[in-house]
Amino acid sequence: MFRKKAHRHGGHHHHHGHDHHDHEDHDHSHDHGEHGEHGHTHGVIDPSIVTTERGIWAIKWSFLGLMVTALLQVGVVVISNSVALLSDTIHNFGDAATAIPLWIAFSFARLKPSKRFTYGYGRVEDLAGIAIVFTILFSAIIAGYESVNRFFNPKTVGHLGIVAAASVIGFIGNEGVAIFRIKVGKEIGSAALVADGYHARVDGWTSLAVLAGAIGIWLGYPLADPIVGVLITVAIFGIVLQSGKAVFTRMLDGVEADVIDEINHAAHHVEGVEEVTDVRSRWIGHRLHAEVNIAVPPHLSVAEGHTIAKEVQHQLFHHLSYLSRAVIHIDPVEESGEHHHSIMEHSHDGLPTHSHVV
Repeated sequence: MFRKKAHRHGGHHHHHGHDHHDHEDHDHSHDHGEHGEHGHTHGVIDPSIVTTERGIWAIKWSFLGLMVTALLQVGVVVISNSVALLSDTIHNFGDAATAIPLWIAFSFARLKPSKRFTYGYGRVEDLAGIAIVFTILFSAIIAGYESVNRFFNPKTVGHLGIVAAASVIGFIGNEGVAIFRIKVGKEIGSAALVADGYHARVDGWTSLAVLAGAIGIWLGYPLADPIVGVLITVAIFGIVLQSGKAVFTRMLDGVEADVIDEINHAAHHVEGVEEVTDVRSRWIGHRLHAEVNIAVPPHLSVAEGHTIAKEVQHQLFHHLSYLSRAVIHIDPVEESGEHHHSIMEHSHDGLPTHSHVV
């Protein structure tokens, strides 16, 4: 029974001389000459750095897009008194503000692991996700208050043509940012960035709701404006629930079921693997960490088992592009699974009889 650890998908070249040491800066570069297959390299730098840079790039441009959109709408709010447009503008400013915690998180992710933070600083991205959720919630509360207040303190909405134009601008700005954030977020595996992208997409549709309110007023229904404001508020609360679920699931080490299925599939198809048990994985920021128990024939030498573990690891990195670290634990097939690692009742050093359960 021994472990094969390893592992960041980037850094330097493989040098697997030990079975129990965790080498922090391995590059998963593979030359398949020994297997009679093809030669290739997974990369000469840690892809987490590449994805972090891309994340910051996406944040910068989406922040600029939303800020320009919100500033264009502010002037229209002032001259029109439209509470529906005010709700939309507040939310657009809030959405632009969410770029700040994301920017901080991606900046932290560029730092190397330390003795205190041995897994790096990816969890800061989860904290940024929480900040985003509460920012969206705050904007929903403000928009809701202003919309409900307008029922009791009505104001005449003017310049309906300009309001309609501002609505369309809001939709175009938000939809452009949504497409951008969702695309980059999925590419780098960032739940926070994807959540922010879907948030922007719903914002785009709520911007069009302002257009519906303007048309309603033009048709002689002045209450259409605060009604649309309330509908926008409800939509924002929906985003809070959706985004909150995604962010808190990751904070609680929840992963998508297909991730576990993919790990199982990749490990099962390696020659020499008799069984795959106790697959565990978690997201740390936008990078995935995995631990897998595999069972091999008991007659294999440590070196042969180590070779199988290397190939399992190799396959995992091929199948999961967002995987950053993999710990492979090898068991003899007759003692497959973590439950065999429990130490039964015993006593030592004068202590009462006790056991160690893994």
